[in-house]
Amino acid sequence: MLRSSLLDENVQLAIDDRLVILNSAADPFVPEAALRIITGELLLAEDNIASLHTAQSALERKHINTQLRVRHVPFHEYTLREAPATIDVAVMNILYQPSNAWMIYGLQVAGYALKPGGRLYVVGAKDRGVLSMAKRMQSLFGNVETLVISKGQRVVSSRKNAETQLLAPEKLTSLVPSTFAEGKLDEGTRLLLEALEVHTTDVALDLGSGAGYLGIHIARLASRGHVTMVDTSFATVDMARHMVQQSGLTNVQVLPSDGTQAVQAQRFDLVVTNPPFHLGGIQTTEIAERFIREAAQVLRPRGRFYLVANRFLKYEPTLRACFKTVEEVSGNTRYKVLRALYPN
Repeated sequence: MLRSSLLDENVQLAIDDRLVILNSAADPFVPEAALRIITGELLLAEDNIASLHTAQSALERKHINTQLRVRHVPFHEYTLREAPATIDVAVMNILYQPSNAWMIYGLQVAGYALKPGGRLYVVGAKDRGVLSMAKRMQSLFGNVETLVISKGQRVVSSRKNAETQLLAPEKLTSLVPSTFAEGKLDEGTRLLLEALEVHTTDVALDLGSGAGYLGIHIARLASRGHVTMVDTSFATVDMARHMVQQSGLTNVQVLPSDGTQAVQAQRFDLVVTNPPFHLGGIQTTEIAERFIREAAQVLRPRGRFYLVANRFLKYEPTLRACFKTVEEVSGNTRYKVLRALYPN
């Protein structure tokens, strides 16, 4: 995690600045910056609802009135919702970007959002692509400056000038191909689809739904039931809603949610997940283990929980701690599909 002091010491802010945080709302710099722009405005251009909640909690702990001068706009909709050339300072931490396409998109949004004379600050590590970002900043803005290098981290900055050539909003890098593997069904999801047992009356939850392939498949089979799909990404939720609309199915809803937070009061016959195992570019079992625990809490008695994972990821101990029966029902040399029954 990038130390917030690097940002505190190098990002220049005036008390009346309009500051946009580019898909980095969970960064500890956010509440510190909010304290410095006393009469300005803080825009959280954020895709991840969990990161947004982290920022809101941090701002509340600092007793910052978020209703007066803090706003959220979905990262993927910034140029659709906000006017150009209205921002004084933009900040992006590349640690929070899911892929290179998101970093490029954030850079393009900064070019669109900043006033002439406004500054973009990008923070991150060499091995996460900050040097490549610096080259792109030089290409877009015609200037780039390294402000600090500390323990493998660096802060680079560019200033927007009147000559900066910007892309039209409709030509910005699309986040959809990088988010949804260019529409291709990955091998793990395919194995999970083949292994699922779905009843016509199932009330089902697709946890971390992505583009919605699993949820839509289940909804077709559970013709007298209902499917709820949840994901932390606003861009993902929009894409899944679009796919549901195209499918013509009426027994599906798609919600932004941090895990099962949006559906904690509901109970399900079937919960499925193909969970991510990277967080901030670091391999982790934390997300899937949380999904397992939360699935056990929202399943009805005799409910079924399916999880697909890379074979080397050891989720079985957490599953056995939460469920009565755990078994592998499908798989190959790379993936395994695990089914758990009846929470303890």
